[in-house]
Amino acid sequence: MVNELPELYFRIRDNGAAVFRIDTENRQRRIEMQQIAVVNTRNGEIKPHGGRSLTEQETTEISDWLRARQELLAAREKDEIHRVVDTLNRTAHWAQSNKASPEALEEVTDSLLLAMHDLRAVLVRRKAERLTEGAKDD
Repeated sequence: MVNELPELYFRIRDNGAAVFRIDTENRQRRIEMQQIAVVNTRNGEIKPHGGRSLTEQETTEISDWLRARQELLAAREKDEIHRVVDTLNRTAHWAQSNKASPEALEEVTDSLLLAMHDLRAVLVRRKAERLTEGAKDD
């Protein structure tokens, strides 16, 4: 059984993808790819490429891909934050253990303290905003 190629191919790039129509119906039976659109995952914009018009089917398929990609990126971002929590815990253990030399601690202490101070300030402010919003809803 031969796997059929999809009609569209999405070349991932920063903040989105270039969308290509795949064509195998040619004399040489080669795979040809024609760029038909550019997608921006941040603002959800779909721009036809090269003066082309997208069919309703292409627009639907691109929109479905965009929605799935945005969900995947959001899940990855959340997972990355959980990994940061793990890293902070391992860093605390490293700093407290005999593994951390005075030189190594000196090298990272100021950067870590500033980053943690900044993070704490943002988290406290956002928590206060949520509590204030919650109080308004009651």
